[in-house]
Amino acid sequence: MKRFLIPGLLVIGLGAGLGWQLLPAPLPQAWTPQEAALIQSLSLSQLPALSPDPSNAVADNESAAKLGQLLYFDSRMSGNGEVACATCHQPERYFTDGLPLAAGTALGPRHTPSLVGLSHSPWFYWDGRKDSQWAQALAPIEAGHEHNLDRLQVIRLIAKDRDYSERYTALFGELPSLPATPQAASPLGNAEASASWQRLSLAQQSGINRAFANLGKSLAAYQRKLLPGPSRFDEYADQVSSESGISGNGMLSREEIAGLKLFIGDGQCISCHNGPLFTNFEFHNTGVLAVAGQLPPMGRYDGIRLARKDEFNCLSYYSDAQPEECIELRFAKDDNELVGAQKTPSLRNITETAPYMHGGQIADLTAVMQHYNDAPTSMLSHNEAKPLGLRPVQLSQLVAFMQTLTAPLNVDPGWLVAPSQ
Repeated sequence: MKRFLIPGLLVIGLGAGLGWQLLPAPLPQAWTPQEAALIQSLSLSQLPALSPDPSNAVADNESAAKLGQLLYFDSRMSGNGEVACATCHQPERYFTDGLPLAAGTALGPRHTPSLVGLSHSPWFYWDGRKDSQWAQALAPIEAGHEHNLDRLQVIRLIAKDRDYSERYTALFGELPSLPATPQAASPLGNAEASASWQRLSLAQQSGINRAFANLGKSLAAYQRKLLPGPSRFDEYADQVSSESGISGNGMLSREEIAGLKLFIGDGQCISCHNGPLFTNFEFHNTGVLAVAGQLPPMGRYDGIRLARKDEFNCLSYYSDAQPEECIELRFAKDDNELVGAQKTPSLRNITETAPYMHGGQIADLTAVMQHYNDAPTSMLSHNEAKPLGLRPVQLSQLVAFMQTLTAPLNVDPGWLVAPSQ
């Protein structure tokens, strides 16, 4: 018997008088059982159901999500009446804004991360200074470069708007009694707003804070709806056999498969970008340069300290959790190894969320791959990444693989637009 390999076919000569038989050529990619298991672990089909948030009693309440959706798209939730959550986290851009640095009422210091799938994370912001999505949702409202409003004005808006007040009351009970003056007050505001806050009674402060926290919980309930959808990679991964170690479904090109092999192998990407969301939700210093004009940020080193001091954290009076349920906050690492460390972002839909890194310092994926290939010296502490020594063609293959991770969101379209009241 003679065998000849031609593209796509295996030709077997059966001998004199028996003719020729055409059989399929060997499948283009064979994976070891270990590789197959890694690939399967990255599939979106392996993503567990969203865990309950014990600090947010309305996290999965549909009415709370609808209230949160209204708040999310409402530009009245800003000092100039022009900025909403959706200004920076735009649904059509996978809930990013396409800018190096976020621009609300002023230019901010950090790049806007995607909200898609973020509800699975135990930490929020690049430095993890918030330990819940509802606590994170409150911070931009009072940040001077984002919404530039204050918590008392926010509660006044809810009280004056009939639809808002009815929705709020149905969920949380009566709004707090608000003083005739001052009109604006916040412990985090400018000198005037801060002084006004101090003139309020403790009962008034507590009532305003409670209502403010409830709005954050509603915003979080809405954002928990924002989940990624399956991509070409997921279809491929679900057909990889852990027994045979091969897949021939044709969903990925040879270049994309080569990139996948690098991703789980010599590229070392899977060390941090693992699991169905392609992130370990942890913090790493990878030697990214500081944003031009800024000092290198301390990252997670400062972030965990801020989280522990946060008035709205899991252990706070405004949390719905029991202390023993706040495991992440109570046992979080806080040593010097976290200096300069930033949160690992998801790679889902990464081709649609440029630019990259915590300050939008890197414009495209090719440059990102080159950064990790070089692993430059960190400006703070040490670079956890080490030079990879990959060839340009291999970096191109990694980029090709990442293009297979983009897909439409797994979200009812009704949640992606501003609702009518």
